[in-house]
Amino acid sequence: MFLFRRPALLLAVSLAAANVLMAQSSSSNPSQDQGQPPQTTASQDQGQVSVQARIRKRKEQRRAQAIHDVYSHLYEAYAGMGYLRFSPGDKLQHLTYYAWDTGFTRYYSERLGVTIDSRGYYGTAYVGLNYSSVTRPSVSTYAVMGGATYRFYLQPKYSISGRILGGWALGNFSGDTNGFPPTSLGLWPDGNSFALNPSLNGEYNLSPAIGLRLTGDYFGTGFGSNIQSSFGFTGGIVYRFGKQ
Repeated sequence: MFLFRRPALLLAVSLAAANVLMAQSSSSNPSQDQGQPPQTTASQDQGQVSVQARIRKRKEQRRAQAIHDVYSHLYEAYAGMGYLRFSPGDKLQHLTYYAWDTGFTRYYSERLGVTIDSRGYYGTAYVGLNYSSVTRPSVSTYAVMGGATYRFYLQPKYSISGRILGGWALGNFSGDTNGFPPTSLGLWPDGNSFALNPSLNGEYNLSPAIGLRLTGDYFGTGFGSNIQSSFGFTGGIVYRFGKQ
């Protein structure tokens, strides 16, 4: 009987020893089973971050190219109409000037350019009852100016820029006074003056070459040895051409 039991006993002892060795091996290296899932998750997260970074980079590249397509033109021509509140005489009420405005800009970068601008203003001044029977004479002012334009905010569809122009203005205040001197009606005398025009421009782009512009204007002149500080706006169409 002992001979038949001895192999069974040896087999049981061997299995028990093997189980002990396997348990010790598992406890001495727990990261072999438990560490693999975290490594897989970290790898997936890194892959997602990499994909998102590539998408953002492509979007930025497309945006930069769109901005370059619009604002890399060498030349810009514009034309439009305007409105201005102007004092035609020292003691007269302000009149409404309606204007045409046209100009040309040569750009030396996407942001900085040099502008030449010309414009004409037309309105009717109220001078009150007087001996001449002229109560509402027509008056006009013309200006030619030049200066710098700088775009300080650029987007593919719109931009905001500032402009400072200075030059020469001509005032015609006697053209509708039936030969009476304009000063006798309280108007400024005919003559030349400086012209100063800082402005803020907003543009909306219909295409890389064509845009719509709205400009808030300050228009300063010095007729009759006085300073006329006038405020208004101009608006019109912009055409860009030539590549830098």
